Amino acid sequence: MRAIVRAEYGPPEVLRVIEMERPTPGPDEVLIRIRAASVNPLDWHYMRGIPYAVRLQSGIRRPKDSRLGHDVAGQVEAAGRNVTRFKAGDEVFGTCRGAFAEFACASENSLVVKPQNVTFEQAAAVPVAALSALQALRDKGGIRPGQKVLVNGASGGVGTFAVQLAKGFGAEVTGVCSSRNVDMVRSIGADHAVDYSREDFTRAGLRYDLILDTVGNHSLSDRRRALTKTGTLVLVGGSETGRWLGPLAGMLKAAAQARFVSQKLLPFMARLNRDDLMALHELVGAGKIVPVIDCIYPLSDVPQAIRHLEGGHARGNIVITMTGPGGG
Repeated sequence: MRAIVRAEYGPPEVLRVIEMERPTPGPDEVLIRIRAASVNPLDWHYMRGIPYAVRLQSGIRRPKDSRLGHDVAGQVEAAGRNVTRFKAGDEVFGTCRGAFAEFACASENSLVVKPQNVTFEQAAAVPVAALSALQALRDKGGIRPGQKVLVNGASGGVGTFAVQLAKGFGAEVTGVCSSRNVDMVRSIGADHAVDYSREDFTRAGLRYDLILDTVGNHSLSDRRRALTKTGTLVLVGGSETGRWLGPLAGMLKAAAQARFVSQKLLPFMARLNRDDLMALHELVGAGKIVPVIDCIYPLSDVPQAIRHLEGGHARGNIVITMTGPGGG
């Protein structure tokens, strides 16, 4: 099978396509014939090994695992002896290690059945980004109907799901994005769209009950100014680029300041949860949330796909396909 691998940390140029043996599923795993995957900030952090904090898990000097990729959609090729939820031929989506390949193994607990009316490309765009948006809004943010919610980075992978989910929760939603994405952000449910090149939401005099920030391009004091007195700021990623902690630095600052203010300043990282994957399965299958796909790259172009993501201007999700665009 073909797979994307790297022997060292570094820029996209360290990635290469090789032929390797198919993995063998363990007792609680399935082997997936991958039809599509998607690219997340998680992937380029692990590719570059920056911030250095990620190396505590992935390997200090060099990667322990040569493969990359987390989001996956495809067909079950074989199932381990303890697997009860899936059988060969089932179409699934979820997360695994090494999704930038033609085959990969995944725990049955990290997968759910793909809705029939959703393409593999659409399904592959869901897991990490939509889980992050759902858990950040519902679990960390405590979103409630009627609240005023702002999503900073509304046109990105997490942001496009957050806008749709917040609207589904009954909130009045404002999305912050670039000029070219204003119409798109409104089309997916935002009541208001703020063009950041023309207006700074932290200085507009408006107050929000909940801000979900995927960008981190304002100081904490500026963002607090845009919150109500008891409002909540949920930090999903950020713009800090320090080699040691990167976005974690901003999250730690928020956690430290939160002890002294009435507002809630909450760092956030998504956790895989099969119940939440099932909830997303229902929402996507019913058309209540629709994955926004910027572009689709073939497996051999994963380096270009990650470079595109690093540019910071992707509209929605960037997808990798094994079978050609549109194969659903």
